[in-house]
Amino acid sequence: MIEYESVRGDGAGLIDLSESRGRIRVTGSEATMFLNGLITNDIKNAIENSWLPAVFPTVQGRLIGAVRILRSDSGFLIDTEAASHDAILKTISRFTLAGDFKVVDVTAETALLTVQGKRAGDVINDVNAKVIRATHTGEHGFDLIIEAGERASVTAKLIAAGAQPFSQETFETLRIEAGIPRHGQDMDETSVVLETNLDDAISYTKGCYVGQEIIIRIKHRGHVARKLTGLKFAKPVESRATITSEDGKEIGRVTSSTFSPRLESPIALGYVRYEYLSAGTAVKVNDNPGTVTDLPFVRGSWYD
Repeated sequence: MIEYESVRGDGAGLIDLSESRGRIRVTGSEATMFLNGLITNDIKNAIENSWLPAVFPTVQGRLIGAVRILRSDSGFLIDTEAASHDAILKTISRFTLAGDFKVVDVTAETALLTVQGKRAGDVINDVNAKVIRATHTGEHGFDLIIEAGERASVTAKLIAAGAQPFSQETFETLRIEAGIPRHGQDMDETSVVLETNLDDAISYTKGCYVGQEIIIRIKHRGHVARKLTGLKFAKPVESRATITSEDGKEIGRVTSSTFSPRLESPIALGYVRYEYLSAGTAVKVNDNPGTVTDLPFVRGSWYD
């Protein structure tokens, strides 16, 4: 609970995301044009010191990977999840011979630390690093991008300033409470982009990009057949468990689950058919009763 409360309480928690995420640098005079044709968001809106959420879709409007993009003087830095990193790198790299467009995987030579919690700003004050405001937990926070060789010294400095290291297990609880999907667990290449609750990663006003026709068609149709949502249960549930309605119809599946200390209840993320998405709708997994819940489960200091 000390780790959890360092983030959800009045402190600051620290976790190293260097291995669980990947980093790709894209440069060249045609980088903006090429990338804008590959992602759902408008890269022209990317600015320094602020992550732009985006998705690399397939021509069928399905998900290759969700990313965050940062603009710099020399080009763009793309932050990926480890599970989708290779697929995204392959997707981008095939355009390097088409023009002034250079792609370098900088995962091994860089590190990514994140400080989350109400005191995150105080903790990072004296650290020399690329700092970007970001949340992975629904709480106030900052990502720090540094050279790989500086990881140990920067980590020590953050701890000395009051950051409490927390584990991947605690991180998993926090990100589920925040309603943040994870590639390979809550979404993958079979997921339609609009099913995944990544609405802030999509621009409906930009020019053409791969998969745009399908995504726009679904948007204009009104809704997807299913969508990722929150679920609250009486007892713990397993990932991949089948979700049924009160009258026994199969209506979805669980993708991630945990126990929420803040809600004092088992919670889960899962896909549920559109007709059952309203908050408060009764569902069950076997004989375990539950309800559909709006996301995020916990609205932390990020929303203040």
